[in-house]
Amino acid sequence: MIPSNFEYFVPKSVQEALMLLDQHREDAKILAGGHSLLPQMKLRLAAPRYVIDIGRIKDLAYIKEENGKISIGALTTHWTLESSALLRQKCPLLSETAAAIGDVQVRNRGTIGGSLVHNDPAADWPAAMMALDAELKLFGKGGERIIKAGDFLLDMLSTALQPTELLVEIRLSAQPPHTGSTYMKMHQKASGFAIVGVAARVTIDSSQVCQDVSIGITGVGSRAYRAKSVEAELKGKKLDSAVIRQASKKASEGVEALADLHASSEYRSHLACVYTRRALETARSRAK
Repeated sequence: MIPSNFEYFVPKSVQEALMLLDQHREDAKILAGGHSLLPQMKLRLAAPRYVIDIGRIKDLAYIKEENGKISIGALTTHWTLESSALLRQKCPLLSETAAAIGDVQVRNRGTIGGSLVHNDPAADWPAAMMALDAELKLFGKGGERIIKAGDFLLDMLSTALQPTELLVEIRLSAQPPHTGSTYMKMHQKASGFAIVGVAARVTIDSSQVCQDVSIGITGVGSRAYRAKSVEAELKGKKLDSAVIRQASKKASEGVEALADLHASSEYRSHLACVYTRRALETARSRAK
């Protein structure tokens, strides 16, 4: 289908983009990589009067490390994250998650910021952001604010981003020593979206005792979430297979699992437990 008519803007700076957002507000939509907005417009699920294309703001595409913190510009593509030598060394969970997204064409064009703002319940990045306890930097007319990923990703296709704000940066800590991580998912064959996706990060000591663990799960509920019941079961315990298997049974605890043509709610809940166990075992082996 053909989108409805719209006026197209290509700002050259964040300030210009914010000015346009403030001017047009609810009538405007931000275009980054385009993999979410353009299909919606073609299907007439979205009909913005104004499209603000921020894809040429070069200042929003970067990966850098300062004082043990990694900062990622919102327009950084999935492929850039997948292929980054810095991330493979300091935060491999990001590179592994990026490699699991869609196909080569999607990864070359799609952006991490666009995915997070769209907040599809089957997207991959939200699980990684939860597991990494990432912080998001938002910028608007009133200045900047920093918000935790768990507070930003509110519900299906809904975030804490205000109509006159832009997501400009993602911040997280480099992986500490004796830490292993992974992202695993069962994906839809056609789209690559997660039916269930699990990001796990585990830190152990020399006796294989769990010092820290974080688990982000996507695809199960209406939003990505931290599997806190599993984490509580594992902290302070020696991570053998029996302990991991028992704790993983709580992966979907308290979550109302979605049901669609790809999986029933019962099957999704079951897959959450299975993939949590697999992800934890892989993260543990890498931590060694």
